[in-house]
Amino acid sequence: MHSFNAWRDGVRRVASAPAVVAVIWITTMLVSVPLTLTIRQDVATSLGNSMAADAAARGMNYEWMQEFDAHATGIASTFRPTIVGFAAVLDNLGAYLDNLRPPRAIVAAVAAYAMVWAFLTGGVIDRYAADRNRRSGFLSACGRYFFRFVRLAIVTAILYAVLFGLLHRWMFDDLYPRLVAGVSVERTAFFVRLSLYAVFVLLLAVVNIVIDFAKIRAVVEDRRSVLVALAASWRFIRRNSGSAMGVYILDAMSFLLVLVLYSFVAPSAGGTGVMVWPAVLIGQAYVAGRVSVRLLFFASEVALFQNRHH
Repeated sequence: MHSFNAWRDGVRRVASAPAVVAVIWITTMLVSVPLTLTIRQDVATSLGNSMAADAAARGMNYEWMQEFDAHATGIASTFRPTIVGFAAVLDNLGAYLDNLRPPRAIVAAVAAYAMVWAFLTGGVIDRYAADRNRRSGFLSACGRYFFRFVRLAIVTAILYAVLFGLLHRWMFDDLYPRLVAGVSVERTAFFVRLSLYAVFVLLLAVVNIVIDFAKIRAVVEDRRSVLVALAASWRFIRRNSGSAMGVYILDAMSFLLVLVLYSFVAPSAGGTGVMVWPAVLIGQAYVAGRVSVRLLFFASEVALFQNRHH
């Protein structure tokens, strides 16, 4: 099976199981709601019934947001002008690539979300591997593979710690300054940094592919050992490197397509009453699209593995 055929089959599998998309979307909302309510309370306390509140309702009030950001702590420190519309996507991407540490409340929410993902992943992969409606067995599959994926999540955290804690620091805090030492053209320094980003993203993609196929082999082949699943994943990728990378690139391009579409329709700030709902719906449509693409990674990789393994 070629990469495109596996990707297309993955699209079909995701589309044939909308309930799986709905479950992940609801889970994402449940994790984010407490954080949103916390920020809402801080914003409401700051604005009160002032004129700044009326200005904020009509549109962006940069002066107030900058003042709020200067005094905000914890989760509220993430509420700044760069979170409005499509700028939020770029802000998150920049923070991710630059390895900026989020507030502890965000870290706790991400950890909780990772545990929920560890529970749901087994059911998701089992559903796409079966390629038929098995709603009655979804939760049982989630529970069956949960502790395996918890162990795999620990291994993943260690690998990410090496990538972001050691390699990223060496590349951008040590290597980059040496590479641009004496460079007087800002454009040259920019392209050097861009090249380092490309190398880092490539290494990150390799780690993600190995982890993804380890999850797939753990479910499809019922492997209990995480280390054995990782080794089996590496062997499969090594034998099918072109197809595996091709599927991953097509999935990544699908994610970029979602981002591009969202950039055209992303709502601006402001609005009250019923005018708020279009912005909410657009935002939730973007979240649903992002969730669908994340599931597409699993579905297309499952399709490739099943075709090449048998």
